Amino acid sequence: MATIRFKALEASMSRTPRLVDAPSHKVSDYYGINVFDKKVMGEYMSKDIHSQVMQTIEKGKTIDRKITNSVASAMKAWAMEKQVTHYTHWFQPLTGTTAEKHDAFFEPLDDNEVIERFDGSQLAQQEPDASSLPNGGIRNTFEARGYTAWDPSSPAFIIGNTLCIPTIYISYTGEALDYKTPLLKALNVVDKAAVAVCQYFDKNVNKVNATLGWEQEYFLVDKALFTARPDLVLTGRTVFGHIPAKGQELDDHYFGSIPERAHAYMVELEIECMKLGIPLKTRHNEVAPNQYEFAPVFEEANLAVDHNQLLMDMMDKIARKHNFRVLLHEKPFANINGSGKHNNWSLSTNTGVNLLAPGKTPKSNLQFLTFLINTIKAVHDNERLLRASMATAGNEHRLGANEAPPAIISVFIGKELTHMLDELVSKVKDNKSLTAEEKTELKLNIGKIPEILLDNTDRNRTSPFAFTGNKFEFRAIGSSANCSSAMVVINSIVAKQLQEFKKDVDALIATGLKKDDAILIILKKYTISSKNIRFEGNGYGDAWIEEAEKRGLSHLRTAPAAIEEMASKQTLDLYENLGVMSHRETLARQEIAYELYTNLIRIESRVIGDLAKNHILPTTLRYQNELIKNVQGLKDILDSKDFKDLSSIQMDMIKGISKHVKIVQEATDKMIAERKRINKLEDPKQKANEYSDIVKPFFDKIRYSVDKLELMVDDEMWPLPKYRELLFNH
Repeated sequence: MATIRFKALEASMSRTPRLVDAPSHKVSDYYGINVFDKKVMGEYMSKDIHSQVMQTIEKGKTIDRKITNSVASAMKAWAMEKQVTHYTHWFQPLTGTTAEKHDAFFEPLDDNEVIERFDGSQLAQQEPDASSLPNGGIRNTFEARGYTAWDPSSPAFIIGNTLCIPTIYISYTGEALDYKTPLLKALNVVDKAAVAVCQYFDKNVNKVNATLGWEQEYFLVDKALFTARPDLVLTGRTVFGHIPAKGQELDDHYFGSIPERAHAYMVELEIECMKLGIPLKTRHNEVAPNQYEFAPVFEEANLAVDHNQLLMDMMDKIARKHNFRVLLHEKPFANINGSGKHNNWSLSTNTGVNLLAPGKTPKSNLQFLTFLINTIKAVHDNERLLRASMATAGNEHRLGANEAPPAIISVFIGKELTHMLDELVSKVKDNKSLTAEEKTELKLNIGKIPEILLDNTDRNRTSPFAFTGNKFEFRAIGSSANCSSAMVVINSIVAKQLQEFKKDVDALIATGLKKDDAILIILKKYTISSKNIRFEGNGYGDAWIEEAEKRGLSHLRTAPAAIEEMASKQTLDLYENLGVMSHRETLARQEIAYELYTNLIRIESRVIGDLAKNHILPTTLRYQNELIKNVQGLKDILDSKDFKDLSSIQMDMIKGISKHVKIVQEATDKMIAERKRINKLEDPKQKANEYSDIVKPFFDKIRYSVDKLELMVDDEMWPLPKYRELLFNH
């Protein structure tokens, strides 16, 4: 065992960075060269075809199936010039990863000849197997047919010799089986709802895009050390491992100089991402040793989600070239920071206005307050669903662990905006017009919003949903998550809230109130009714848990408890009324979430059982036998008095080892017995809850004793690479 560890260490220490030169020192020379973007389309399509495709991309108009042959021809011509031989519909099934089935361009003819063929039907639709991917009971296992359909709003791209076409994925009967389909629907509905509200302020607004800027945290671990840890290989996290003598307490890694090997990896990844049009802008060391972060420029939400999924694929592929493995698990190491993926969300108009950024006039700032307050109200009314959007087995380890927000949803806006909302509440009268003096005073104060926000939009790292100057940052999302889960929820609840706002304002205008007065009265009403979700303090303390309960906010501590919200009447009606998902599609997703949680905890339980019984205990007992032999040897050569004095230390070690061996053995046996019992249950919800409440508690109990044994057993005998080796080896 020790030989494997030390060989892995020796191999990793001998690694030299894999240096890769960029095609040019100017990113602009190669940015997007592997993307079939708007510019490339213009070069390969006629003006008429190009114009129709642009109408689809920019205005959401349905593309005419008659032009797909022309688009496919242009796409094939471009791809084959780049030595592409295959194409695939690239989609995002409910596994959490991406999927693809490659088909060659060539097609056989008579007389042993072939041609390269790719037409509109192949571009528009493909038929992958739908039986083996998660469907939540929508399809029977023997019913294999499913369809992928082209998403023109996300450009095709090339990886290796394959043309990748972003697509949605649906069942034979039309239900969504992926992340992208409901996302596109949610983006469409928030667009329409936001445009309707924008018309109060600017008649030129006819399109609103949700924007997303994600921040991807991750760990890098040497490939040889990774391979020597079965738990990392099979679960993505270490189920055992004692905290090293030095962790992150010196804060010396955060924003520090990037290690040479990690830097070389980042450079190659950035080059490949730039070729794919992924606008990575920032890279830096994160808080924990061997932890890093990438962040791009903000993009339209659908494209941003695709780019994040593509980035995670590329991170893994390129890491292997550098003899690294990427860890995207939310908590790969105990007692040090885990990894999240902050989702920075906003809304922007076709006129170039960020609706969550204050403007230069009272009118534009009233628009800003309108979207700010409606977003807060949407979160307040749907906080349980927002919690469900980031409920996973991995994130369960991270939330509230002093590096991530707690499992209680709250909104942080800062003291200056809080004061502004308090002032709005105090000055606006219910169902009455403001006097000229009151209106002037309020407008003057609203006009000062950009000034009061200047340098006053500090972040609250304990807040799950924080306003940070011109956007909301949803900090609670896990690093391995598909951003669509959060984006579907946020855009759907905001769309519903904006629809209600428009209805409420129009009702007051119909009574004879002026538009601005009606808007202010409704904003006051929403500000008061959503006040309980706003919290400026420390979200980590027990005091907040008590305070949140008094406010009526939910504290869904476990993932299964949060997943239950997906089947509430409020959630089901929300999605169905908006046309985002049917009841059947939503319930299918809940069943998949329960099954995924159960499977992940079951796998971790199996790994813990295997490591404990086949690695830890045999090694520990061998070492204990060495101690026993030592004691027996002392007894043979010493008189009884000297033996008693000199053997007491070894005897204490033997007893200490026996104590922890007993705990590990008994707890592991009980855990396995419970797992076998629970596996016979049929109900997905019951199964997930029992894995959470009964099986998972064994993990910490077994780990505690195993980690104690790690400090007792001879280092040369210990079978697993230790934290000091995994975390401090660049």
